[in-house]
Amino acid sequence: MTQLEDLINKDRQERKKEMFEGTLLDYLALLQADKSLCMLAHQRMHELIVNRGVEVVNTEDHPRLRRIYGHTVLKKYNFFKDEFFGIDKTLMKIVSYFHAAAMRGEEARQVLYLVGPVGAGKSSIMEALKKALEISPPIYALKGCPMREEPLHLIPKHLRAEFEELLQVQIEGDLCPVCRYRLKEEYNNEYEHFPVETVDFSIRSRKGVGVVPPVDPNNQDTSVLIGSVDISKIDLYSEDDPRVLSLNGAFNVGNRGIVEFIEVFKNEVEYLHTMITATQEKSVPAPGKGSMIYFDGIILAHSNEAEWNKFKADHTNEAILDRIVKIEVPYCLELNEEIKIYNKIINKSQFKTHIAPHTIQVASMFAILTRLTPSPKVDPLTKLKIYNGEEIVEKGATKKVDILELREEAQREGMSGISTRFIMKALDSAMTESEHGCINPISVLETLVKSVKELTIGDADKKRYLNFLQDTIKKEYHNILEKEVTKAFIHGYREQAEELFNNYLDHAEAYVNKTKIKDSNTGEELEPDESFMRSIEEQINITQSAAGGFRQDITSYMFFVMRGGGKIDYESYEPLKEAIEKKLTTSVKELSRVITRSKVRDKEQNVKYGAMVEEMKKNGYCEHCCNVILKYAANNLWKD
Repeated sequence: MTQLEDLINKDRQERKKEMFEGTLLDYLALLQADKSLCMLAHQRMHELIVNRGVEVVNTEDHPRLRRIYGHTVLKKYNFFKDEFFGIDKTLMKIVSYFHAAAMRGEEARQVLYLVGPVGAGKSSIMEALKKALEISPPIYALKGCPMREEPLHLIPKHLRAEFEELLQVQIEGDLCPVCRYRLKEEYNNEYEHFPVETVDFSIRSRKGVGVVPPVDPNNQDTSVLIGSVDISKIDLYSEDDPRVLSLNGAFNVGNRGIVEFIEVFKNEVEYLHTMITATQEKSVPAPGKGSMIYFDGIILAHSNEAEWNKFKADHTNEAILDRIVKIEVPYCLELNEEIKIYNKIINKSQFKTHIAPHTIQVASMFAILTRLTPSPKVDPLTKLKIYNGEEIVEKGATKKVDILELREEAQREGMSGISTRFIMKALDSAMTESEHGCINPISVLETLVKSVKELTIGDADKKRYLNFLQDTIKKEYHNILEKEVTKAFIHGYREQAEELFNNYLDHAEAYVNKTKIKDSNTGEELEPDESFMRSIEEQINITQSAAGGFRQDITSYMFFVMRGGGKIDYESYEPLKEAIEKKLTTSVKELSRVITRSKVRDKEQNVKYGAMVEEMKKNGYCEHCCNVILKYAANNLWKD
């Protein structure tokens, strides 16, 4: 308990230090020492993002990233690092908006609008920005002000130029009606004595964060946006008296923070007119007969693409459209990053299910394949690999497929397809229904097939999605699985790999030096075995004409390693290692018989099988999924 008490007390002391109560004069003294205390909303948000750290990545130094993004510079913000994957370009645009707005450019008077398909991360980005405010340092505000406004608003207009020169800050904005009344009636216009305090941000308590959900078209009350007149006080004060105002609308509580419009274009356009003055003039109407009220806040909005297209098509909405910075948030199209999304979500859940290798990978492949636009240049799976930064060469040619050409012919790519939520629900279902506390690619593909069949989509799309699952991905998984099992299989047959390596090296050396090989059993001198060497070289497509050069290279390399005191084994030279492993896998059919449950294994086979199982466990398989995968391999791979 002592540690917990220490933590509580330490936090309480730190928060006390952050709290401030004083007058405008006290605040001005603080401001002279720290000009950042009077930042406007956009600048504050930009600082919160960049102060977490920025990694500047020059793609010239990263071949894989260069293949994906071309010759450019990427900025990866630590603020988004652990939550958002595969949308770096989108996040860069968002930060660029805040940077321009922080410099008081035109963006400071524009709505930041995110558009994209369902489940692409629009709402999550908004939540991240709001939560950043919640954990940010407190700000200084006029005590008792319903708008939590900047204390510098107290400075009279005729003195502002002199104050700005002395303080080296820029003063923007005017007092709200409530504080203007209090200044006159309670403080006799002695603004220097007006109390100032620190206030924090809170989503739940509506402090600096206003949220506007879609409103029923038949009941669109603007009081949700700008507050209302308190009718209980009408009998006490006149209708234009500031004391009757209840400034609790989204723009009032979101002043100096954020106002978020959820599914913004589900509202009638008249309801959104407050945006026009809030952006360009930085003011919102007061309830009743009051004057306009200064507003400094970030206006965030989001919706799906269909609603945006409908709104944009109506030319009468031009006034609002002109005040919008539109940023598209597409689905992730990069396989490695899509995998990170599901791992993040699963890690945050309470599931303790073991997940076999490649399970999340096959689910992610399906998600991305549905999002890709078909291309005449490549098949969907090849396109997926190109978008993942893999180096792909066109069949029968030496020309590499250009990712920029693929993107050019598919401008709307990533704005449709299967959502992250759909995949997660399928993974949740597979984990829930697992009897052994383990899921694998086979069970997840079955769950996805079932889920797709229940989807209410067109027959053509449903057929295409099922084809991805039952053909494209299944074949690719077979390739992956063959390599996986082969890798474990080779591990159990390392002695044979070393023997093949040593024999090949002896024959290649004799070939290069034009000598003979002495048979270790008979002592007979023999010519280098050409057919034996070719049986290995052909595994990696070394032609007859290139064989001599290949053997020369290997021999020279091995002597170089030996002279340097290096160790020689079958893994020493990567091309030869690959050839030997492929040569060994030609006997994998024997393995399929060994691992078939109905076959009886002899002692030697049991030893090799056990070694293979242990190697697969080291690679991330548990007892159950290892058994399932090996049986599946026996029944589906290496068939005659």
